[in-house]
Amino acid sequence: MSADLTAAWRERFADEVTTEETHGGLAVGVPPELWVAALEFARDELECGFFDWLTGVDELTEGFAVVAHVYSLERRHHLLIRTRVPRDDPRLPTATGVYRGANWHERETYEMFGVVFDGHPDLKPLLLPEGFEGHPLRKDFVLAARVAKPWPGAKEPGEGHGAPSRRRMRPPGVPDDWGPAAADEPPPRGGRARGGARGGRPDEGREPGA
Repeated sequence: MSADLTAAWRERFADEVTTEETHGGLAVGVPPELWVAALEFARDELECGFFDWLTGVDELTEGFAVVAHVYSLERRHHLLIRTRVPRDDPRLPTATGVYRGANWHERETYEMFGVVFDGHPDLKPLLLPEGFEGHPLRKDFVLAARVAKPWPGAKEPGEGHGAPSRRRMRPPGVPDDWGPAAADEPPPRGGRARGGARGGRPDEGREPGA
């Protein structure tokens, strides 16, 4: 089945698409300018009338991938159709003219990744509260909980038994200019001040003449 699907894509789009076999179907990569044409081809020529889902993937410097999964109820094959948009201008034509079910999926992808779907009939936030800033599923988005709540830290080397002490560390994904200032950090592990025993005066607790 995958060989037949691959041949159909090659016949229609030649070398403008890439294909890869997946479990139960085929993954097809297309340039952004062929996004709508590829979806129409899947629906009309390959009988993929069932729209399952659409989402984004943050690929960092390579931009954002947008992936749609469609299915043929008649021919029982799956298609993953994928494209990529640049990070500095993530825009793609809407798929709602091909699959009406893409409406909410594009709104969610816009909200979570910042990908703009040109021509969408009502591209507004779907899940997040009004006034929310940023796109939470981008890999450079800092989770507020990692800054607002104490991070448990990490075990010191050799601490494998009992109740381990922990050293403070910056949570993963939090830039250096986030969170408490260095002055607010706790004292070094052990709690001893310089020059004294457990923070006391140098001569505290000693016998005279000692």
